Amino acid sequence: MRKLSIEEMDRLSVDQFKTADKFPFVIVLDNIRSLNNVGSFFRTADAFRAQKIYLCGFTQSPPHREITRSALGAELSVDWEKVEDTCEAVERLRNEGYRIVAVEQAEGSELLQDFQAEKDVPYAFVFGNEVEGVADEVIALADACVEIPQFGTKHSFNVSVSAGIVLWEFIRQQLTNS
Repeated sequence: MRKLSIEEMDRLSVDQFKTADKFPFVIVLDNIRSLNNVGSFFRTADAFRAQKIYLCGFTQSPPHREITRSALGAELSVDWEKVEDTCEAVERLRNEGYRIVAVEQAEGSELLQDFQAEKDVPYAFVFGNEVEGVADEVIALADACVEIPQFGTKHSFNVSVSAGIVLWEFIRQQLTNS
């Protein structure tokens, strides 16, 4: 085996990405404080061909040097929108037909391995603040809460790591259930 070169990976250009078919999901960031985390979300959204990222509350938006540092240019390929109020964004997405899933440890949350995405239904995955999590008023608007099982002494993953785990499971289901 050998590592592939960038040319051998046959990656999309930014223009190709913009017009490519996307998986049926968006990401909603509820008051993410770390610009590195915001940049990481852009990279994950690019890797999994998200439709869009909603940057809500005090979540910063591009252009910003710290976002670019971890996004590595993905902030140029992924569509995004700044929305001051997370609840407003969630309500709008619900009205557009999205199923709202908060990624949070909450009463009645579903373990990720038990989560089954419905086919032909678009999803909005809400990720919350690094300390406080998804706001209670946003959880109240969600159709479901999903949590990632954990087996160590800590009770949470870094929010951008959570995105990679949850969104990969969603994409895996999209790829195997089509």
